[in-house]
Amino acid sequence: MDELAVKVDNVSKVFKLPHEKQSSIKSVLVNFLRPNKGYELQQALKDVSLEIKKGEFFGIVGRNGSGKSTLLKIIAGIYQPTEGTVGVNGKLVPFIELGVGFNPELTGRENVYLNGALLGFSDKEINKMYRDIVKFAELERFMDQKLKNYSSGMQVRLAFSMAVRAEADVLLIDEVLAVGDADFQRKCFQYFKELKRDKKTVIFVTHDMDAVREFCDRAILIEDSQVIHEGAAGKIASRYSDLFTETAPSLKASNQKGGMRGGQGSVRVKKLSLEKSVLTAKDLTLKLKVILEAFRENENLMTGLRIKNSFGQFLHESNTWNEQKKVPDLPIGQTREVTWEFPNIYSDGQYVIDVYVYGENNEVLDIWDNAISFTVKRPRNRGQLVSLNPKITVK
Repeated sequence: MDELAVKVDNVSKVFKLPHEKQSSIKSVLVNFLRPNKGYELQQALKDVSLEIKKGEFFGIVGRNGSGKSTLLKIIAGIYQPTEGTVGVNGKLVPFIELGVGFNPELTGRENVYLNGALLGFSDKEINKMYRDIVKFAELERFMDQKLKNYSSGMQVRLAFSMAVRAEADVLLIDEVLAVGDADFQRKCFQYFKELKRDKKTVIFVTHDMDAVREFCDRAILIEDSQVIHEGAAGKIASRYSDLFTETAPSLKASNQKGGMRGGQGSVRVKKLSLEKSVLTAKDLTLKLKVILEAFRENENLMTGLRIKNSFGQFLHESNTWNEQKKVPDLPIGQTREVTWEFPNIYSDGQYVIDVYVYGENNEVLDIWDNAISFTVKRPRNRGQLVSLNPKITVK
């Protein structure tokens, strides 16, 4: 194991979930006499094995509830595995539950010395690093205030600034680090770059596939409590993205039956259609036709749409009022057609479109989430939000 930092061998973890609260001796005895009826078993991990080499930046990815955080806590020693073994070569520092040991009734300054003692530092050592801790956390004006008056983001920033001082051979980093403003997040990721440069062993749990591609050497993908893929970071990041495009029922091409719908209904979207539901790099535009039908007379209508990627991120929103395009008055029983056309700058993946119709006084007449979807096949641009196809000139 000399070349290995961490070895996980056939680890499984089962939690007991009680069906009812046992608050009396009688309830404990009754459930004792009814084996397996007072609780159910939850399989959080099943036969997980992996080896992480010294100096490797290793990613663990998976959807919520897949078991990745449970695995991280087992490696950290917070949980004990139900089956299997975990071996760690060297000193391990978990960046999981940041701020454990902080006292809300003490000031920020007092908590620095308290937490420093828990990390094994003397007062003399904390004195030397105190200024850097406070500067990194960007809390110079707040160190003499009680911690209970800090926001949650301020507390995590202080805890992170303390944790990075700990010297370790293996670091476990959870996605809890995505706190604070953009400038503080930049500092966190700069710290990751320093770890990678210094050949520190890092185990990194995140939903950010860009971070996986940038920092990780290898990664695993956990689904339904098992490791389903292991390999190069870029490959695993793509596999993770594929989970959402393969299984989300609202993302089937040209789906007009899925999605939630509401509104008072005096005008409804009668029909939606895309000129093409599958686009490639050769398709320069995305065209959507919306047909509105009136069930009472309406004036000054507004119709609009939102385009989202498979992660639910809004990429674009537009409506006829903002674009200063008037929709003529719509008498009862008649229809009106509105056509949208966008440049095809979408990257490889699947997308959904929400459509909505508002009345003159901003009343919601029809709103249809995940009304229709389309697919873009542009494999060379996988992992990007958009594909801009820049013109490049070299002189």
